[in-house]
Amino acid sequence: MTQRNAGQIPVLVLTGFLGSGKTTLLNHLLHRSGGTRIGAIVNDFGAIEIDAMAVAGQLGDSTVSLGNGCLCCAVDASELDLYLDKLAQPSARIDLIVIEASGLAEPQELVKMVLASENPHIVYGGLVEVVDAAEFDSTRERHPEVDRHLGIADLVVVNKVDRVAEGERERVIGVVRGFTDRAAVVGASYGRVDVEMLLDRKPVGERVGQLSFDDLHSHQQDEGHHDHLHSAYESLSFSSEVPMSPRPFMALLDSRPEGLYRIKGYVDFGAADPRNKYAVHAVGRFLRFYPEPWAPGEPRLTQLVLIGSGIDVQALEKELEASREYAPQGSADEHSMWGVLRYVQEPQGD
Repeated sequence: MTQRNAGQIPVLVLTGFLGSGKTTLLNHLLHRSGGTRIGAIVNDFGAIEIDAMAVAGQLGDSTVSLGNGCLCCAVDASELDLYLDKLAQPSARIDLIVIEASGLAEPQELVKMVLASENPHIVYGGLVEVVDAAEFDSTRERHPEVDRHLGIADLVVVNKVDRVAEGERERVIGVVRGFTDRAAVVGASYGRVDVEMLLDRKPVGERVGQLSFDDLHSHQQDEGHHDHLHSAYESLSFSSEVPMSPRPFMALLDSRPEGLYRIKGYVDFGAADPRNKYAVHAVGRFLRFYPEPWAPGEPRLTQLVLIGSGIDVQALEKELEASREYAPQGSADEHSMWGVLRYVQEPQGD
């Protein structure tokens, strides 16, 4: 069970109305994924393995569109599992799966389909909603449901900000933030968001958990443009040799601030569960813990990385430090782990 959980592949749902720039964003992700292997399910039934180092800009030629172009109406969760199965098998060596929805798809239904998946090798990786800054008002007039879509997103990309004046850009971003529920909101031109907000990496060198923050800024050095408007994000790396106290730690996670998009890493709860460390996976409002036995001789550390837009890094760090357990070892309340266990996924049969 623990080995299976450690190998789970995030499934990212990419939505937005027609012309908002979803495919442009996906191609940007493919160009700058740094070797991460990406599988894509684009608009229809076609699941395609993509080597992100070599393939970009070919997505449209590699898929066959449905007549209605609406994935959430075309398949059910069990059918989606068939395509997830192909991408999640170990031989595919996929690190991330992106579902690029039709411009007319219902995001909530797609999220439900991923969460209803019975595939033990995948985990929900968040909902990214793309909006067109230049057409935002007219899109809302034609499709008022966009307000509801924004409310369930984990990350909103306000795309095409290069097409509007600065004041208009700030107005649109402000309106978007008014409809979101703690989601991170970033502006972008040509879908150029920071790919580290979307990618999960396997542990290499100084990586913590499955997510690297060492590359957050370095990837921009090789890009031929320096006019990014999406760089208003912050990250925090937290490490502690002192175990975390379950109750204050969960109080922090349950009330995590607006704009905090992702949390990944490992938590040591000390005497509350001396046998296991807990891999934590949070994206937007989605949260899961995966208990994994400590390896013999493994240093017992809590190591976390957090990323978001408009977050108070210093305040978060103080809250994390205040969540550490300073009580003597062995004095943990037997009920203190209840808050954590609410978010532990029940084991499924293989």
